Amino acid sequence: MTFLLVFLVSFSFSVLFTPITIYLAKKFGYVDDPEKHKHPAVLHKTIIPRAGGLALFCSFFLAALLFVGISGQLLGIFAGGLILVLAGLIDDRRELNKGLRLFAQILAAIVVVGSGVGIAFITNPIASVLPGDFSVLRLDTLRIVFDFWGPHSILVLADLFAVLWIVWVINMVNFSSGVDGQMPGIVFIALIVLFLVSLKYSYSDPTQLMVSLLSLIGAAVTLGFLVFNFAPARIFPGDSGSYFLGFLVAVLAILSGAKVGTAVLVMVVPLTDGVFTIIRRLSSKKSPLVGDRGHLHHKLLSLGLSQRQVALFYWILCAILGAIALNLNSTGKVFAILIIGIIVLGGLIWLHMTLPIKGQK
Repeated sequence: MTFLLVFLVSFSFSVLFTPITIYLAKKFGYVDDPEKHKHPAVLHKTIIPRAGGLALFCSFFLAALLFVGISGQLLGIFAGGLILVLAGLIDDRRELNKGLRLFAQILAAIVVVGSGVGIAFITNPIASVLPGDFSVLRLDTLRIVFDFWGPHSILVLADLFAVLWIVWVINMVNFSSGVDGQMPGIVFIALIVLFLVSLKYSYSDPTQLMVSLLSLIGAAVTLGFLVFNFAPARIFPGDSGSYFLGFLVAVLAILSGAKVGTAVLVMVVPLTDGVFTIIRRLSSKKSPLVGDRGHLHHKLLSLGLSQRQVALFYWILCAILGAIALNLNSTGKVFAILIIGIIVLGGLIWLHMTLPIKGQK
């Protein structure tokens, strides 16, 4: 009953704040006008409010305060999320410089890692074929100790890995925001899977209960936003929304016992598409952050699928992969990620050879 109450209240917050954000976005000009926003990936024909990150952050913030309370890690999540939402809102309004966007993402990651969110170890997926005990790969062996208003330490490898992971997921989730409802649906499924994983371990590790609650709250506010974002969308998440939700997935994957492999498997399709997109743009001597119509969702639209069908395609795949992730060990997840990633990569290569990129100058 407690989890149901948390979900319903968090969902209600989102359903309440999203229409308010729509009103404010229209009033203050946080809108996406296809006549002014000449981006090759633009699909809509009418003016749509942006700034969805404002509704998502406020809903998550209030629900987390109500059901979880204050802790150092939660303050780090709030601070990092706020940095990303503010940067995203500026970008939604004025097209923030790409370097400044990346700086904001790195700063948010550093802030949350500095609050104690880190990856001290990862499970070795090939430990069974190695002699000796190598079941765990330690990332906390290289430590820098210093005194600044009290003793502090930096776990060099662990903290660096965590920062890179967070920034990578933020951008991959942002890349998956292609058609109405696509990205929030993917994030909702990922957070539900992380909720189930952390809940499984909460009986032996009480600290996982906080992660379960935060994952459930994140899933609920994302679903509430999805009510207004599914095609035809009444509001877009904007960079503020996609940055914040990507950040949330990345951080909660760390907190749920470094279940990075679980998060990767759930989102392996959009993640593979994101990596392929970066490589494709770099090979064409273009910035990896400059949009085009070469994503998988654009190719599916070219094949005749509607925006709703494309979103459902992603949701169904992520849900199936989430169910698989819940029933595999670390080795199984690695093999599943490799197999599915290769299949998706092969499909992307075939689609790009078959269908030219539209809207490319």
